[in-house]
Amino acid sequence: MDDDPSVVASLGLLLKQNGYPWDSAGDPAEALDRLAAAKFDLVLQDMNFTRDTSGREGLALLGEMRRGRPDVPVILITAWGSIELAVEGMKAGAADFVTKPWSNEALLQSVRTALSLAASSREAASRGRAAPDRAELERRYDLGGIIGTDSKLLRILELALRVAATDASVLITGESGTGKELVAEVIWRNSRRRERPFVKVNLGGISATLFESEMFGHRRGAFTDAREDREGRFAVAHGGTIFLDEIGELSPASQVKLLRVLQDRTYEPLGSSAPRTVDVRVISATNRDLAQAVASGEFREDLLYRLNLIALHLPALRERPSDVPRLAASFLERFGQAYGRERLALTPAAVAWLARRDWPGNVRELRQTLERAVLVVEGERIDVADLEGLRELETRHEADDELPAAGRMTLDELERAMIAKCLDRYRGNLTRVSEALGLSRAALYRRLRKYGLDPSRSS
Repeated sequence: MDDDPSVVASLGLLLKQNGYPWDSAGDPAEALDRLAAAKFDLVLQDMNFTRDTSGREGLALLGEMRRGRPDVPVILITAWGSIELAVEGMKAGAADFVTKPWSNEALLQSVRTALSLAASSREAASRGRAAPDRAELERRYDLGGIIGTDSKLLRILELALRVAATDASVLITGESGTGKELVAEVIWRNSRRRERPFVKVNLGGISATLFESEMFGHRRGAFTDAREDREGRFAVAHGGTIFLDEIGELSPASQVKLLRVLQDRTYEPLGSSAPRTVDVRVISATNRDLAQAVASGEFREDLLYRLNLIALHLPALRERPSDVPRLAASFLERFGQAYGRERLALTPAAVAWLARRDWPGNVRELRQTLERAVLVVEGERIDVADLEGLRELETRHEADDELPAAGRMTLDELERAMIAKCLDRYRGNLTRVSEALGLSRAALYRRLRKYGLDPSRSS
């Protein structure tokens, strides 16, 4: 709906060329009448029309359409300077927004995504609210390495799989270690882009000064050390999917640059003035509360709405304790094969002990616990005493003020640093090293192989 004939003609031609039948309305009353009288699958609505330039009339019309036909998605069209207005529209129920002057490909992608999501929602509604069946999901989709039958996990997984066939941007939230990257991979594996690249980017490891070069690439001579052209992550991901992990760590300046490429689907490599078009599906993840970050001014609200067309929140492991035994068995099998200890098994008491724990580090912590057990425990059974001993050892080492701060390292990095320090301290004497760490010689050798440490090292 638009009152500018040139805008209507341009949109109509674009839609017709891409196989979408269309109709138009010149004012709010006509738009509501047409929507009530005929079957429409989608509405494209300009936010500024007639003599109203504030967008209030556009928001009022959006509200009327959502109340009358909540099943019909609405995509808003607005000027770049009115992004705040578009965000208000998203809060009021709009499916997406496109800024003028628009990119044809970006607009068409928004149309395709909105139509696909609406069809997916209708399909889900027809099946009712029953918890999905794991076997049925496995029959229809590639679930990758995701393990579990808990209903909370399966509902999130089902939604992820339903939207995988669309190009909708997805924001995955959850505590550290809950498997956000695994879910992103499952979405990619079940999408139409599965034969194209899946590019992972840890935004927490990219400084604001390097953001443009890393993400958009650079041309030779763009800065002092730019000795040759370099493709950025978006260019590598072209045609595929880009996974932006730790999205909540982006600096304000980087947020603006990312919003531009997500909005226009174009960017300019550093040192170039020639825009490049990119076709990517964006999946992002964070363990931060982005709504709170928006409220405190640390994260742009318009970027949040661009990223979370679909929001998936993964449950913590403590919220699905019934999955712990399955996960533990899987990790034990994997690491048993990796370290030549296939006969190693958990006692029933050990399984129960694992299921009772809170696991603040979630699935990642459980996996590391099972790997340590395979490396350290002697014999063919892992019992409660073994697991408690591992936990006590880990706590003691974390409290050692001579060791690197655990809060700044992963558990594997901490363990490696711990063994390296002991090798230095005891000048490669493995008997003293194993005694100091509370490990048998065999367990110490397994860890030395795992971390590629030289037993003869000394200060």
